[in-house]
Amino acid sequence: MPSPFPGMDPFLEDPGLWPDVHNTLIAVIREFLVRQLSAKYYARIEERVYISEDDDPGRTVILPDVRVGERPEPVRQGGTSSAATLEIAKPLVIATLLDDEIHEPFVEVIDRTDRQVVAVIEVVSPSNKVVGSRGRESYGKKRADVLRSPCHWLEIDFLRSGTPWFPRQMTTQGDYFVYLSRIEDRPNSYLWPIRLPESLPVVAVPLKDGDADVPLDLQTALATAYERAGYDRVVDYRKPPVIPLSEQYDAWADQLSKSKNLR
Repeated sequence: MPSPFPGMDPFLEDPGLWPDVHNTLIAVIREFLVRQLSAKYYARIEERVYISEDDDPGRTVILPDVRVGERPEPVRQGGTSSAATLEIAKPLVIATLLDDEIHEPFVEVIDRTDRQVVAVIEVVSPSNKVVGSRGRESYGKKRADVLRSPCHWLEIDFLRSGTPWFPRQMTTQGDYFVYLSRIEDRPNSYLWPIRLPESLPVVAVPLKDGDADVPLDLQTALATAYERAGYDRVVDYRKPPVIPLSEQYDAWADQLSKSKNLR
């Protein structure tokens, strides 16, 4: 079953689900590009790797299920004993990040002749939008390096929460954004603001001078990722999304879900 939403599905923004959404969408984007690129180019998936320590503010979205609760009442141990009955206190249950290395994939378009990276395509993760986090620091360094290089930069932000990477005043124009920086047009850049009820746009992936842009249909890419991963079996549309909707969108999403017999 496809997503009931005409554009971005806000239920996919759940930080607990997002890593899978991110990986699946990156793979689909690479596949779509490979289908359209001439023999002069190829696309590959690379990874940024950073270390997230215990004091990393971004761990709140890396480990979204961590909860701090009250200490439970002690449990009295059964059986008889001449000694006083011991009480075994239940511990708090916490989530632990077993591997402090965080891997975030992205797509590169490469010229086969000289192995030069021509374009970088990033899909923003929740930790990339947490101020002061290791994820934002890692993402920001990569972003700055590309913007100073002879390489195009395409940034896809399908997350409503967090601090964006472009001027805050632009956030009033959309809920989701796609940002493109073309080598030949810097310092000017391009922004696609997208409202939640709108379909996702077809955007340009620039190549080398003289070669036509490759169109990237983001709506079809998201729908393909949704279908391949079977997110209709994962998402419970009877409940509100983990990242809350505004009052206006909440009523719209409720009516939409009911029209699809999901509530």
